[in-house]
Amino acid sequence: MSTQANNPLHGVTLAQILSELVGRYGWEYLGYNINIRCFTHDPSIQSSLKFLRRTPWARAKVEQLYIEMLENKRS
Repeated sequence: MSTQANNPLHGVTLAQILSELVGRYGWEYLGYNINIRCFTHDPSIQSSLKFLRRTPWARAKVEQLYIEMLENKRS
């Protein structure tokens, strides 16, 4: 039995999360909801991944937004 069965982040990379969020909402929306420079000034997947990998509070916000996106898709 898997202990990760109800974890929506299990098996999903940060790059996949960020790509899906950008594809669904765009950089402007991400920058508005999570006000970090890598989303608001010349955003790119690579620069954002670099920042998110070393900034736990920002990564947590991105992961939370991803979970909310998944929940909205189900409704």
